[in-house]
Amino acid sequence: MWGILRRKVATGGSSATVLKQAVRETRAPYSRRYATRAKESLLLGKGSHTISSIGHQGCRGCLDDTKSISGLIQFRAASPMSMLNRFYSSENGDLTDAVVPFMGESITDGTLANFLKKPGDRVEVDEPIAQIETDKVTIDVNSPEAGIIQKLVAREGDVVKPGDKVAVISKSGEGVAHVAPSEKVPPKETPKPSQEEKEKPKPKVAEESPKAPPPPREKPQAPSAAAQPQSSVKEPQLPPKERERRVPMTRLRKRVATRLKDAQNTFAMLTTFNEVDMTNLMKLRADYKDVFVDKHGVKLGLMSGFIKAAVSALQHQPIVNGVIDGDDIIYRDYIDISIAVGTSKGLVVPVLRNADRMNFAEIEKEINTLAKKANDGTISIDEMAGGTFTISNGGVYGSLISTPIINPPQSAILGMHSIVNRPMVVGGQIVARPMMYIALTYDHRLIDGREAVYFLRRIKDVVEDPRRLLIDV
Repeated sequence: MWGILRRKVATGGSSATVLKQAVRETRAPYSRRYATRAKESLLLGKGSHTISSIGHQGCRGCLDDTKSISGLIQFRAASPMSMLNRFYSSENGDLTDAVVPFMGESITDGTLANFLKKPGDRVEVDEPIAQIETDKVTIDVNSPEAGIIQKLVAREGDVVKPGDKVAVISKSGEGVAHVAPSEKVPPKETPKPSQEEKEKPKPKVAEESPKAPPPPREKPQAPSAAAQPQSSVKEPQLPPKERERRVPMTRLRKRVATRLKDAQNTFAMLTTFNEVDMTNLMKLRADYKDVFVDKHGVKLGLMSGFIKAAVSALQHQPIVNGVIDGDDIIYRDYIDISIAVGTSKGLVVPVLRNADRMNFAEIEKEINTLAKKANDGTISIDEMAGGTFTISNGGVYGSLISTPIINPPQSAILGMHSIVNRPMVVGGQIVARPMMYIALTYDHRLIDGREAVYFLRRIKDVVEDPRRLLIDV
């Protein structure tokens, strides 16, 4: 534009006339540029965004305003700097989307288990709106803003991925009153295509109806003597349909079933048993339980004694802490013990990190924390990842003896069972002692029977005489 002014003034034109003419000449191309950049900006989608890098369009002498694009955005060239970085928002700026959060590196999708809120309910920031079940944990979808739920976009049972929209939240609450019934919108949308589909198959059914006679032709051949006994044998084995219930498996249950079956197909599993006299460990807990609670703020349980015994056994038999990887054996110099916890949603296995460096109090505190998270469904994937050895306590449910299944990719698992008073021979006399059966299931491809028996024997010796831990014998 300055070049135009210089040329006009040089030819003798007045400054006012020259300025008006120069503005007219420069206005058209810049308006086209603004319209082009505005259209490009609209491709970013609705919501609050920034239109940046306008560049040389934002110069002095540019047009004062342009026409609005699609009725959404109106640009004003108030100053050169204002055009370099400007915010715009869509007409739905009051609405915020609640989306599925990141669920973990190894998890790509999940199943929308249930909604905790419904349209019209008020939610606060970070308040859970829905729960998503994955192969390992249950994850909450939290509200990004405080407001009122306008509508639910997804349905219970849908498979969702990180970033998928679940609900729409109105910050001001406007428009919720007449949108609240939208909770039933998804079912209303489905009938529309279903009606169209019904209209299409109707003539097909009419066409297929004349083809119905072929089945009757086969019926006279069916009453053969061989066919009747087959149907009579199969039908009584099926329960009446009126008393059946079909419920889809949860993702967690599917994952557990797959992993357990894979373990059976992969490992050469073998189980060895032993029995433990719990007298001394129970006496130790009874003598110091009150002092222990006063000092550490947590109860002294039997699980910490078995974890310390397992740590000692793993240190004496490091092959049990190893694992097969292809044609190699991986020996681990650390001990992370997994604790199997049964919840209402399924079995989860949180991990006790560096158990060999923890004392009784630290073990009890960590067990309580992980168990509470597991039951509340707030345990994270990282808290269940890894683990070199697993302990499963079926005794809390009354199990007397069992053969636990290895938790892949580990090589062994210890099963604890209920404590029962049984007659035992002690010092040549028959006395009643609290006894527990313990079982070790191990991968026989890696662990021989000798190491497995020695391992289980070490646990028995430490539990029956905890003083061994003090003098390391």
